[in-house]
Amino acid sequence: MSSDNQRREDRLKLVEDHIARSIAHSQSSGELKAARGFGKPLDFGDRYQETPEEYRMAFKVLKDAGYVPPEVELMREIEALKQSLSETTSPEYMTEKMIRLAELRQKLAIWMERFSARP
Repeated sequence: MSSDNQRREDRLKLVEDHIARSIAHSQSSGELKAARGFGKPLDFGDRYQETPEEYRMAFKVLKDAGYVPPEVELMREIEALKQSLSETTSPEYMTEKMIRLAELRQKLAIWMERFSARP
């Protein structure tokens, strides 16, 4: 093993030891049990638990790669258009935006129906 690799492993061991000591201290002091989410599954806010199990890994890989699914992109576009619509005062532009919003909502509904119909 090269000396660079050995130093890297030594540093990792030091970090791991420090983390282990910190966790042991938190356990012994009762700090962990006092935590708001102690004993509960972690909630990362990404609705992971609501995702069908067979899709979780694929979705996680895509998310970590920065890929945004088409339905999410549609949802974002709908929200942006709703915000823009609330700020529009021109009746002409309002009508155009309302038509576009209806089209996007319909497209999203079709997309979601197709997705939920998959075996």
